[in-house]
Amino acid sequence: AVRTPSTQKDPLKSNGDPSAGAPEEKVELRKKVTLLRGISIITGTIIGAGIFISPKGILKNSGSVGMSLVVWIACGILSLFGALSYAELGTSIKKSGGHYTYILEAFGPQVAFMRMWVDMIAIRPAGLAVIALAFGRYILEPIFMPCGVPEIAIKLATTIGLTAVMYLNSMSVSWTARIQIFLTFSKLLTIAIIIVPGVYLLFKGETKNFENAFEVNTIHLSGLPLAFYSGMFAYAGWFYLNFVTEEVENPERTVPLAICISMVIVMICYTMTNVAYYTVMSAEELLASDAVAVTFAEKLMGNFSVAVPVFVALSCFGSMNGCLFAISRMFFVASREGQLPEVLSMIHIRRHTPLPAVIVLYPITLLILFLGDIYSLLNFMSFLRWLFIGVAVIGLIYMRYTRPDMPRPFKVPIFIPAVFSLTCFFMVFLSLYSDPINTGIGFAISLTGIPAYYIFIHCERKPKWFQKLSET
Repeated sequence: AVRTPSTQKDPLKSNGDPSAGAPEEKVELRKKVTLLRGISIITGTIIGAGIFISPKGILKNSGSVGMSLVVWIACGILSLFGALSYAELGTSIKKSGGHYTYILEAFGPQVAFMRMWVDMIAIRPAGLAVIALAFGRYILEPIFMPCGVPEIAIKLATTIGLTAVMYLNSMSVSWTARIQIFLTFSKLLTIAIIIVPGVYLLFKGETKNFENAFEVNTIHLSGLPLAFYSGMFAYAGWFYLNFVTEEVENPERTVPLAICISMVIVMICYTMTNVAYYTVMSAEELLASDAVAVTFAEKLMGNFSVAVPVFVALSCFGSMNGCLFAISRMFFVASREGQLPEVLSMIHIRRHTPLPAVIVLYPITLLILFLGDIYSLLNFMSFLRWLFIGVAVIGLIYMRYTRPDMPRPFKVPIFIPAVFSLTCFFMVFLSLYSDPINTGIGFAISLTGIPAYYIFIHCERKPKWFQKLSET
């Protein structure tokens, strides 16, 4: 591929090419992610709409209030194990790209390409579309109350929200980070509005819903694996800072600190929010509710419950913003490694944003939003997330033996990645057991990455349209 020479008149510049002219200032992604911004990326992406709307998968499958709280805490600890493993990877391999980069370093380009392929064609567009749909629904709900929101209105609001996030990420890294901090604080404020009155009532003696919390007759041992599956999904997102490692100030210190602080914050928020819910609502009421936070607010705050959908919409916007900010860097790095058209590794010369890598998901996401079956696609592909995260953490163990001299400023005991990778593979096995058809379809879709790799990457005679994109 031939890189385009860059001058100050060119809005985009190929990253890191010494032959591309001699501009006055080196064009690169700048280190603008501080500790606070790192915490806001992780916390703001993990905490989505789920804790406010339907945190009942764990209760339903665990069978009791007490056991559900145990599962929330246990899933938080297991997720912390994964986060600590990624902290070691992020400080020893100081490249952006997250899972893709770590699999590339440990197991080579073929496996890394398959990870990036399924992310680009299905997982990321479908995941982004689901979060955006939740934003569109809840931002309009106060306007249409008590009637339902028309589907076409939801999709139009979703498109506006998605376009706003794309524009923001294209224009400025600093403003993206500032808005992410604001949205993260708005989420924490919403959670505090739930926790404080709930805990106040608990200390006043409202404990009837905690009586017989561990009643043996109601605990479903057969459902506990599914409860853990729900819990691990609720905590997913702790890995997003690793996608932007090259933009983190002092990554050896910032990455581990941001990960640990964020996981503690999320664990406390999730556990205490559920305690507040159980203080005000019985297990039966919680399971029957379509929007738990709204039901909670109606019981305690009356008309203030109208504001809850707005807070949920802001929460979804924050998740979209953090997710896109991180994922675009994976496509940027994959392009830099020669596995995607080179245009995706170009940086806007004035704004210092990876503009093509940010907007590449936009048309795919809109297509899935208006034409695709989003939820089926997520069912097909969700197990692949845990498979590839498990592979990346196995890569950490593998590199301990194959690259023992690699600098590791932050090093975790070997049992931490071992336990976490076993957890990931257990979740993959659980997907195969509980939903073999959808999992099999997802696995078949992922295998299309093999011919794609040999057609677009390995073969010398690439398709002409791909060559043109690579030479752009």
